[in-house]
This record gives sequence, C-alpha cells and structure tokens, in this order.
Amino acid sequence: MSLWRKKELQELARVFLLLETEEESRAFLRDILTETELVELSKRWRAARMLDEGKPYTTIVRDTGLSSTTVARISKWMQEGEGGYRILLDRL
Repeated sequence: MSLWRKKELQELARVFLLLETEEESRAFLRDILTETELVELSKRWRAARMLDEGKPYTTIVRDTGLSSTTVARISKWMQEGEGGYRILLDRL
C-alpha cells in the first residue's frame, strides 16, 4: 500500500490546510514534532532553498550541518519527487 493511501497520512496532510496563520503553524509544528525533528526539517528546507539558488553541495553541507547524502536526497526529491518543494519555493 502506498504511504499516501494510509488514512492517517491523508488526514495529516488535510489538517495542514486548516492552519490559518503563521502562529498557528508554529504552534502545531511545535506540538507534533520534537525539537530535534523541527531542527532537522528546518535544515532540510534551508538546503532546498540553497539548492534552488544553485549553491554547491559543499556549501550546503557546511552551512546546514546536513550530510552530503541528505543534501543529495533533497536534490533528488526536488527533481523527481511529488513537486512539494517546487510549489513552496515558487510561492516564496
């Protein structure tokens, strides 16, 4: 079964649509994620922005503290994933 066909994941994706403000988003993310998970997600988002700006992997690894494998994975998802990074990068 596809990960996104699981009822719990579908519901989680839908609840994000219910958040109306940045403050609500921060509160929800803080409640649902650990501090470590929040830091990791913010690093991944920063890496995606840096990749989009054309920054080299070495700079991204140095500035974010992510592994080169994680940066490569983010790059791959940006190119072959579901398009989520692209949607948000374009909206910024």
